[in-house]
Amino acid sequence: MFTDARSKKVVLVAHCILNQNSISDGTADFPSQVKEIVQIFIKKDIGIIQMSCPELMCLDLDRGDVHGAERPVVVENTRIRASLNKPNPKKKIHSLVKQTIHQIKEYRKNGFSILGIVGINRSPSCGVNTTSMDNKEVSGQGVFIKALQEELKKDKIKLKFVGIKTSKMKEAVKSIKELIK
Repeated sequence: MFTDARSKKVVLVAHCILNQNSISDGTADFPSQVKEIVQIFIKKDIGIIQMSCPELMCLDLDRGDVHGAERPVVVENTRIRASLNKPNPKKKIHSLVKQTIHQIKEYRKNGFSILGIVGINRSPSCGVNTTSMDNKEVSGQGVFIKALQEELKKDKIKLKFVGIKTSKMKEAVKSIKELIK
C-alpha cells in the first residue's frame, strides 16, 4: 500500500508556520508563511501536516480582545494562556489533540515516518521550550503542546518536538535541519 511516488516522510507544524495570518494581532513576522522553514521541508520532500491553531479555534482570530496588539506580546500571551485554560477552550483543545493524534496514528500505521513536531516558542499554546506566563517568557510548554505531549505519552508514542522562534531565523533553521537529519 502507498507504493507510489510519495516520500512517506511527514512533519507536523504549528498552524502559523504555514499561515502567519492566523496569529495574534501584532505578532506576525511575515506576510504569509515562514518561507525559510517551509522551503526546507519542500526541498527534502517532506510532507507538511498543519496542526489546527488552538488559539484561533478556541478564542477566535482576535483572541477575544480586539485591543490585544496594544499590550506587550508576553502580556497579551499571558492573557491568551489564561483564556485557553478556561473550561470550554480546554475541552476544545482536548478535541484538537485527539484529532492530531489520530493523524499521527494513521500515518504510522501505514508506514510513514513522522520526523517530529514543530512548535513556536513563547506561544501560549504551541510553545515547546518556552511559553508566556506571568507576563514574561518562561521555560515550559504552551497549553496545546503540553496536552499533546501528555496524550502521546499515554499512547506510548515518542516523537521529537522542536520549538522555534521566527525572530531568530538562523537558530530556527539549524533546529529544523537537526530534526530532519
